[in-house]
Amino acid sequence: MSQIGSFALLLALGLSAYSFLAGFVALFGKDAASARLGETARRAGIATFAAVLLAAIVLVMAAFNNDFSIAYIRQHSNRDLSVAYKFAVLWSGQEGSLLFWSLLLAGYGFVLRLRYKTDQRLFAYASVIMAAVQVFFLMILNFAALPFALTQGTIPADGNGLNPLLQYPEMVIHPPMLYLGYVGFTVPFAFALGALIMKYPGEKWIHITRRWTMVTWCFLTVGVFLGAHWAYAVLGWGGYWGWDPVENASLMPWLTGTAFLHSVIMQEKRGMLKVWNMALIFATFELCLLGTFLTRSGVISSVHAFAQSSIGTWFMTFILLTLAVCSFFLIKNRSHLKSEHKLESLVSRESSFLFNNLLLLVVCFTILWGTFFPIISEFVQGHKVTVGPPFFNRVAVPVALLLMLLTAVGPLLAWRKTSVESLKRNFLLPAIGSVAVGVMMIVLGVRPWEDPSYFYAVMAAVLSALVIFTVISEFVRGGRVIAGKSHQNLFGAMIHLYHRNTRRYGGYIVHFGVALVVIGILGTPFNKEVEKEMGFGDKLTIGPYTLVCQSFTQDDNPNYANEWAIINVFRGGKQITTMFPERRFYKASGQPQTLPRIYPSFREDFFLVSDLYLVYEGKNETTGRPIIKAHVNPLVPWIWIGLIIMVFGTIMALVPNAAPVRVTAAVPTRTPAQVGAGD
Repeated sequence: MSQIGSFALLLALGLSAYSFLAGFVALFGKDAASARLGETARRAGIATFAAVLLAAIVLVMAAFNNDFSIAYIRQHSNRDLSVAYKFAVLWSGQEGSLLFWSLLLAGYGFVLRLRYKTDQRLFAYASVIMAAVQVFFLMILNFAALPFALTQGTIPADGNGLNPLLQYPEMVIHPPMLYLGYVGFTVPFAFALGALIMKYPGEKWIHITRRWTMVTWCFLTVGVFLGAHWAYAVLGWGGYWGWDPVENASLMPWLTGTAFLHSVIMQEKRGMLKVWNMALIFATFELCLLGTFLTRSGVISSVHAFAQSSIGTWFMTFILLTLAVCSFFLIKNRSHLKSEHKLESLVSRESSFLFNNLLLLVVCFTILWGTFFPIISEFVQGHKVTVGPPFFNRVAVPVALLLMLLTAVGPLLAWRKTSVESLKRNFLLPAIGSVAVGVMMIVLGVRPWEDPSYFYAVMAAVLSALVIFTVISEFVRGGRVIAGKSHQNLFGAMIHLYHRNTRRYGGYIVHFGVALVVIGILGTPFNKEVEKEMGFGDKLTIGPYTLVCQSFTQDDNPNYANEWAIINVFRGGKQITTMFPERRFYKASGQPQTLPRIYPSFREDFFLVSDLYLVYEGKNETTGRPIIKAHVNPLVPWIWIGLIIMVFGTIMALVPNAAPVRVTAAVPTRTPAQVGAGD
């Protein structure tokens, strides 16, 4: 099987190289021969997808067939690995994940090349650029990180097994979602660079790539949040975001991609920020490559990172090369990107988008600096100095609050200039509602003057409420106008309002979801944590919960041995659930894994929902009793609910607008007598 897979990758490299070279040559000709050459390049790009798909299928089949003659399968699979995780073997290691990246890139290119008739010239440029990126990844797979390399020496009877941290259901879908986001940004990048090189007139390239960008952004959003949930549900430290370098690597392109999605609206509406938008999409693509570099170069330490590898040099070279190409054409053709209008007022929708972009980039640069600071410090001082969460939080938290303020105020502002009267009229009720939320928190016992974290929590609650009330008011106000004209009920009128501008109102739903995510995060200062050794009948009290150890036991499975505790959970004297925190020892890899158990208290207090989070820390070797660590994490479930609403809002924004209803005015019929009289 390894020969088939290796041949498929070599064939894919040849096809993608031909697609790039032939397509590049065809761009300079305008005769029939050049057109035919360009068509063969397009078809070679399509065939590349088939070749890479064959290689991926071969690797997955090797995992299912336990073909340990392939070194990658020996390192990342074993006979007793469950079916779902056999698929996950494809992206669980360095070589396989690069093959998966190349597969997704070929898939995106396949779809792009099938839609080439939309604008053949622009699509030809984009196809050549994507082929160049494809050549880079296939060169790595053929010469540096070989997924079909053979096992040296005696073929073992069983493999080393999948990393225990990856043997969790979300890991079957988290990496694909993240990669779909990473790889997907290659498409708008290719169109942007192609449009810049050919000095493409107007904003058509933005219209063509809008849905590509939104879908890609949605995939990356889901990938980032699933990664956070995996850290929360598997790593067992009680949190969901630790500012780990690889977490940061996924967040940075998300921030610049979010900035791009907002700023292109200004280019479409007002012909502004053309250079800025080019720079943003270039930066987003470079950050996607940088994130891949961080996990594969060995320059940083992370629970998410692969082992140190020489392919980091390949990535660094390619990043610098693409950066040089983008910078060259951005400088060379900058006169083509002159803005058509200027900012007329600070109290306008244009200014809100501009400040939104600046704040997103401040956070992105802070994360970039903090992530690479250990490398920089080692280069300058000779030893690594690592920065932790406090460094990132000092910048990220205040900037996030300012972003929430802009998210709330932005929709209320008009283009060009907003009158004070209009702002007061639209802003008054949401402002009153949000202030009431802050007052209610103080009444309930939160003292923002006692601790900076409490102050930030109150501000986050106020601004999240402001976003929510603003979104609701926008729907209600517009719905009332339509209801008054069409005599529909308010709900039907709001649905009609959404269909008139799906992109705008879908975006409002996304903002609503973001507000819920912030509400989930603001509970962090109120987290509680208790650790206790618990034998039969022992009790532990944390927050409103009383935990009683009913029993503890152990078991043995083909893939792993495990031990767990049986904990009855009481609230208000009533048992509400039983939880089973667990610890496993995987036989093939010889590695342990802690599996926390999480109980969200939706039934007890929906709006103030919290997570009861139990971790089986292990046994006291002296007493033989388990050590249980309990956390109460207020409001965390709202983060995952917010993600669902963000995805829903993105899907709603992708729906085409309803066609406007054209009403033909009735022409009154004139009688012969009237005709005669009028003549």
